[in-house]
Amino acid sequence: MELDTGATAWMLMSASLVLLMTPGLAFFYGGMVRGKSVLNMLMMSFGAMAVIMVVYVLWGWSMSYGSDLGGIVGNPFDQFGLAGTLYDDAGEFAIDGFGVPVAVGVAFQVTFAIITTALISGAIADRVRFSTWMVFAAIWVTLSYFPLAHMVWGGGLLSGAEGGIAAALFGATDGTANTTPIDFAGGTVVHINAGVAALVLALVVGRRRGFGKEPMRPHNLPFVMLGAALLWFGWFGFNAGSAFTADGLAGLAWVNTSAATAAAVLGWLATERIRDGHATSLGAASGIVAGLVAVTPAAGALTPVTSLVLGLVAGALCALAVGLKFRFGYDDSLDVVGVHLVGGLVGTVALGFLATDTGLLLGGGIDQLVIQVIIAAVAMLFSGVVTLVIALALKATMGWRVPEETEVGGIDLGVHGETAYEALGARISSHDGARTTTTTTDSVPVTRTEVTA
Repeated sequence: MELDTGATAWMLMSASLVLLMTPGLAFFYGGMVRGKSVLNMLMMSFGAMAVIMVVYVLWGWSMSYGSDLGGIVGNPFDQFGLAGTLYDDAGEFAIDGFGVPVAVGVAFQVTFAIITTALISGAIADRVRFSTWMVFAAIWVTLSYFPLAHMVWGGGLLSGAEGGIAAALFGATDGTANTTPIDFAGGTVVHINAGVAALVLALVVGRRRGFGKEPMRPHNLPFVMLGAALLWFGWFGFNAGSAFTADGLAGLAWVNTSAATAAAVLGWLATERIRDGHATSLGAASGIVAGLVAVTPAAGALTPVTSLVLGLVAGALCALAVGLKFRFGYDDSLDVVGVHLVGGLVGTVALGFLATDTGLLLGGGIDQLVIQVIIAAVAMLFSGVVTLVIALALKATMGWRVPEETEVGGIDLGVHGETAYEALGARISSHDGARTTTTTTDSVPVTRTEVTA
């Protein structure tokens, strides 16, 4: 295959856009926490960028796309340290089927692993040890993300390969399942995976002190809006980049991504207005992310009109889902479950109804819906079991929670030895940990009222 410089340029740009999403997520999450925790929230995203880049180079690529081991995972030693990956037998840069150097493919795929892991951090904001989080990130991406990436994108059990579940159910022709599972850019691998992990961690780690009893408002809504903007911008690399070349499919994915996202904003705001009487900036930012999440698995398999339908439904359902934590008592601090798990499920399953040519509502029969439900269920089960084992092991060894005085006084100062805001730092330094509860809850007043039922 000859080098396609246009496709290569697009994929390099896409990789850079997706990498930008993690700092964007850091701002999105950082604005949503209290002022005494913002640096820790930012550090959890940046820490994930550092540790997972190292892990991916060593064994992540090989586990995702190396030689198959039982349809579950790639052999971690097959291309350890990217050995045999970047160059062909002649010593030239290896080129993939799209005319893009494999090195660029590695760059693109590692950014997905980074953002997926960073997403989980929002569920456990304000209360966990940074060291435990860093160890968790390395282990979880190894045992949950890489295997799921292989199962869905590397020819494993959840792919359309001849040895996958879809081929076993519906038969295969020329090595490909007659009804192929659709996950264009990561509904299962990224969002369902991270959303289930977030729920498990929230349950294992436990609730923040004062959860449901004292206000825990976003301290900086402009940060949240900035983060949402960076996520939307970066998501074009996420979805349109998943076409793997600069072609019409990439263009369709771009249009579908924006259509679904815009509709989701309207769906979320309408739900807020009816339920609470206000359409909020936090709701708009959250609606952006909900739409982006839902269209991720579907961006290449819908029309712009069906993308609008998907986005509208996802925005409304996710707006309702974020209140479930108060009803059921789990502390998903920044609504990772309500947005990413629910949004990922909506997008993955809705393809069974809306996918062009194969969707049930478009005359395609029920097969696509069946396989979409199956891959979503398997992803949930796999991620849930793996995350629970890791979370309990770390709880028994390193421990998850920071000391009570650190959580109450401010995790930024207690863990990182610094504060985001000078006035907040001065207040913290003038009080002992036991007396800071009421003085350091927020550094900036906001108008968001949390739904408690």
